[in-house]
Amino acid sequence: MFRLTDLREILRYVPQFRDRVFVIALDGAVVEDDNFGNLLLDIALLRSLRIGVALVHGASHQIRKLAEQGNLAPSNLDGTGVTDAATLQLALTAANRVTHEILEGLATTDLRAAYSNALVAHPAGILQGVDHQWTGRVERVDTTLLQSLLEHDIVPVIPPLGCDGEGKSYRLNSDAVAVEVAKALRAVKLIYLSVTPGIYRGDELLRHLPTEEAEAILKRNRAEIPAAMISKLEHAVRASRGGVPRVHIIDGRVEEGLLAEVFSNEGIGTLVHANEYQAIRRAHKKDARAIFSLIKAGMENDELLRRTRADIERQIDHFFVFEVDRNPAACAALFFYPPESKAELACVCVDPKYENQGIGAKLMQFAENQARSSGAAELFCLSTQTFNYFMQKGGFCQGAVDDLPVERRERYVKSGRHSQILTKRLH
Repeated sequence: MFRLTDLREILRYVPQFRDRVFVIALDGAVVEDDNFGNLLLDIALLRSLRIGVALVHGASHQIRKLAEQGNLAPSNLDGTGVTDAATLQLALTAANRVTHEILEGLATTDLRAAYSNALVAHPAGILQGVDHQWTGRVERVDTTLLQSLLEHDIVPVIPPLGCDGEGKSYRLNSDAVAVEVAKALRAVKLIYLSVTPGIYRGDELLRHLPTEEAEAILKRNRAEIPAAMISKLEHAVRASRGGVPRVHIIDGRVEEGLLAEVFSNEGIGTLVHANEYQAIRRAHKKDARAIFSLIKAGMENDELLRRTRADIERQIDHFFVFEVDRNPAACAALFFYPPESKAELACVCVDPKYENQGIGAKLMQFAENQARSSGAAELFCLSTQTFNYFMQKGGFCQGAVDDLPVERRERYVKSGRHSQILTKRLH
């Protein structure tokens, strides 16, 4: 579990997020959980780092409880179905209670906060022949008002309610509200705090989902996703398509879970992200230290050829890195031998935290494409322990010493490592 004492993790991310905005969406059940006080302290920490925070909250948990106390049957719990007049009153009461509880909690952490009428709503109308009565949709977010609050160090608290120009109130879906607020404020993160660890497909917790993959799951594997999480995933995709770079779905009841999600690469829940979240790029000289740290264990167990940090700096133009949220999570190198039209894939290494996610295969494919585009007719690599991986995942075949370029053959014999030689024709 992430600890506040690990300041290096925090400091690595702070420059990216300083003076930017996070929208944090809390389910009503999270507000009633014992961890709610800790969440508020985490939010206070974010604010102390000059990260703007806008809070959106739900109220379905509280509406259900009020309905049970009054022996009522609410027509709409989550703000998506039909909202009759009685349910609207329950929603108004429940949402206002939750808003006030959040305002009270923020006051205990010395944070100023305000409830505003920043959401302009209109009726959802008649959908598929059904009048949704007092269910609404967000027509507009008063961005100027919310930005003014943030600029004055005031945390906006936004309930799942909106008003139209005539002063009529409408019940809104809090997941949808969070998307509209995040888009309006150009938030760099939208964080859903729910009562589940993230998005499951069957028994598998999905950790990293590019937007396209999340959309595909909703189309093809929707039945495998728990019903309670469908809304979160749908709105995460909407937010991502609307320009929000990162959408996190985590369990709001986990102590320090919010900080673990924000200030670490691996996080604790599900991240829906645009493609740039993971990218392969050419290494820069400043990456030498990170590359050396990545390959250190592999060198110590004789899996990788020994290189010093100075060696890496000298050869940095041959290296490329696989980034996760702008941090190197894997590396590889590509060396060319033009006289023989061959290229060598070397120093492939993936951080153990990101193993079994297909990153190694992506690095191999990238190297193959680079080699091919540079005119190489054959790609080869040397391996002492992971030759099966290169053969199974990369399509390499076992070769011989004579398959090596003359220059590389001499160094191979001199090293005495007796690595297996693997080759792949590039057609």
